[in-house]
Amino acid sequence: MSGTIIIGAGQAGSAAAAKLRNLGYEGDITLIGAETAPPYQRPPLSKKYMLGEMELERLYLRPIDFYETNNITLRLGTKVDAIDTTEQSISVQGETLSYDNLILTTGSWPRKLPAKIGGDLPGVYSMRDLADADAMAHEFREGRRTLIIGGGYIGLEAAAVAAKKGVNVTLVEMADRILQRVAAPQTSDYFRAAHTAQGVDIREGVGLDHLIERDGRVGAAKLSDGSEIEIDFAIVGVGILPASELAAAAGITLENGIKVDEFGRTSAPNVYAAGDCASLPYKGERIRLESVQNAIDQAENVAANIMGQDVPYVPMPWFWSDQYDIKLQIAGLNRGYDAVYERRDADNDAQSFWYYQSDTLLAVDAINDSRAYMVGKRLIEMGKTLTPQEAMDPETNLKALLKK
Repeated sequence: MSGTIIIGAGQAGSAAAAKLRNLGYEGDITLIGAETAPPYQRPPLSKKYMLGEMELERLYLRPIDFYETNNITLRLGTKVDAIDTTEQSISVQGETLSYDNLILTTGSWPRKLPAKIGGDLPGVYSMRDLADADAMAHEFREGRRTLIIGGGYIGLEAAAVAAKKGVNVTLVEMADRILQRVAAPQTSDYFRAAHTAQGVDIREGVGLDHLIERDGRVGAAKLSDGSEIEIDFAIVGVGILPASELAAAAGITLENGIKVDEFGRTSAPNVYAAGDCASLPYKGERIRLESVQNAIDQAENVAANIMGQDVPYVPMPWFWSDQYDIKLQIAGLNRGYDAVYERRDADNDAQSFWYYQSDTLLAVDAINDSRAYMVGKRLIEMGKTLTPQEAMDPETNLKALLKK
């Protein structure tokens, strides 16, 4: 066969397949996924799905019959063994499939704890896919004790779910503060207070020394400050790594992920990459954007370029996190900021933090404040700014700015 093969049936892979058909692509499309579930949303796994507020079918990105209706061959529970960029083919379970175009949307892997410190003990979990969520669901019972390792968004979202389920939560973050890598101290302070109010024991500047076995599974943890705590299970949230092994074995150039140009092309002819696995050029540097929005936008851009549109991909980053009744929406990237300004809405609990480099607006963290998020996002996308004085002034009508 020929046509387009997409390896990785997640958000990016599904978006690329759908966009190709939407743009009139008439060739064969094969979407290959290692998981047995059809393409689904990952963000709700650590939120509504774990809380029992979202059923499995609601996770699916598209109805299962969408793929048949659009003549997309969906191969699930399938591992790709190798890519041959010279022959333009892949090896799948003893079968060789040829391609005209290949799109790598292989996503990422959660960082694991080393086995020598107990990372392979039963009762130690990562939160990345549906199997992870299902495997740990039975642990979330009132009165149980968990250790969450890592104070990023994944760790904090897991802490929120566990606390709402009545689990006693201890969260350790080796850095000086939670969210240190991704947010300003003001945002860290807000979420630290929110979790502490829910009974979460947050320990910053403290890491894990090792996990301790009790009766064949994890039962305690020795921390870097010498303290020891008894636990029933542990959740590891210490970041992700690009799933680039297939590309590396095929000789495709890597640079903190699969290196692509502004059109999504890799170093191999007719091979593209998108989503968490891809590193892309952005404002004179190379970055990976670990977000649903980027996965969709970049994958759709790749589809358009396969159709001959030759459109450079210009990322417009935005992210979100739900914890308890708090909705955090982030517009832009705060890299290189030298000042952060706070805005509060006197009429409700909405507040936002505005990141600046000199007088240039870089990013906005909006907490229960959709207006601040929308204004910040639009300004950043348009290359415009709002002075810090305007951002902080509660008299500034953000809603009115949306109409300009």
